[in-house]
Amino acid sequence: MDWIIGAVCASMVAGAAYAKKSLTLSGCLAAIMMGTIYYGAGNLFWFGTLLLFFITSTLLSRFRKDRKQELEKSYAKSGNRDAGQVMANGGMGMFLCLGYWIFPHPAWVYAFIGVMATVTSDTWATEIGSLSRKPPRSVLTWKVLKPGASGGVSLLGTVAAAVGGALIGAGAFLFSWIAGIEGLSLFSWTFVGLAGGLAGAFADSYLGATVQMMYRCTVCGREVEVHEHCGHPTVRARGWAWMSNDLVNVLSSVIGGCVAIGLGNILAL
Repeated sequence: MDWIIGAVCASMVAGAAYAKKSLTLSGCLAAIMMGTIYYGAGNLFWFGTLLLFFITSTLLSRFRKDRKQELEKSYAKSGNRDAGQVMANGGMGMFLCLGYWIFPHPAWVYAFIGVMATVTSDTWATEIGSLSRKPPRSVLTWKVLKPGASGGVSLLGTVAAAVGGALIGAGAFLFSWIAGIEGLSLFSWTFVGLAGGLAGAFADSYLGATVQMMYRCTVCGREVEVHEHCGHPTVRARGWAWMSNDLVNVLSSVIGGCVAIGLGNILAL
């Protein structure tokens, strides 16, 4: 029965997102599969946390969209997410949910919150940080960068990342209480989400500044994540050829999850 409920709920949410063009068709199908597993193998704790990330991130992607349209042309990920982007953001959480279903242990839960806090923090930092009146600075050298540059951080983006991670932690407390899962206190969950989210978000920026595959526009000279910019093909600028933006998201999520496991075990003592 739980699998049926998960499939119905996931179909409704993903279908609405597809209708609003927040998801492509492949992204919609991936989201339905993912949501079904989150609820079927898990419960409201897992499914609710996923929804909290998805809904808030979707709303933020539409917030002042007119001011972010030009920057979005430089990003590999945008408001209209395909299956690869859906899996990069929620796929690891899905496998953690399946792991908990097969072999229940608190480590799966802590890792899940760290992962979801990371993708939320990263998305919030991008969507809100791009509205900053001050240009971002390199996470490596602290030099001023052009808005939208990979590896750039800003005060507004960092605050947004912290709030996003903390929200996932607070949501974890609420959903665990509703689902009847014994766990950490509200403060502890919030702190785990905040710390895990910030660690993952900064890891994302570091990887973006060092090893992520980046391209250069032959027209405007901007360093971008996409193969085409200003209507022309881009050329390779730096980074490892296999280190895509989606893989950077996965690796940063692993870091955020590991931080959350460590903190969760300490706070549970």
